Amino acid sequence: MFLAIRLALVGGGRNAYVCDRFVREGRMPETKKARAVGFNHVALEVGDIEEALAFYARIFQFELRGKSDNMAFIDLGDQFLALQKGRRQPADDGRHFGLVVDDKEAVRQALAEAGVETLPGPLLDFRDPWGNRFEIVGYDNIQFSKAPNVLRGMGLTHLSKNASATKELADKGMAPG
Repeated sequence: MFLAIRLALVGGGRNAYVCDRFVREGRMPETKKARAVGFNHVALEVGDIEEALAFYARIFQFELRGKSDNMAFIDLGDQFLALQKGRRQPADDGRHFGLVVDDKEAVRQALAEAGVETLPGPLLDFRDPWGNRFEIVGYDNIQFSKAPNVLRGMGLTHLSKNASATKELADKGMAPG
């Protein structure tokens, strides 16, 4: 049996690249490894915590988990977005993270009202004032799923998946119950 390292590419993982050559060639032992199961948080560097919170509040509804002079933690149910004071590098180009929201069009409208320019292309991408690149993704349109108890705690039990996302989940044996 070969260890397969799967790297999901664009397209919801339908086109997965499977690399087991190193195990087959004996260059990498077949050992038990921990399986990555998700993200606890994403950390973004910003110039100033208060300015960052004010900017994000113009775009998103959120609650804080905690805050200090140098850090703030935006609650995402069972995950969080960590903001850390001190960004010094240039703006992100291709590097980004996909932030899942309950209403993608509401974000598009809030960005326009706040005068924030969206980036060219078919997706809803923007950069914050510190150069962090966001890709806004609608919950209904992707495989990512919050557990029912987490959705309940967030007041989001009305959220559901569209047919495409449901099929992608079903194809992996993860159809919503």
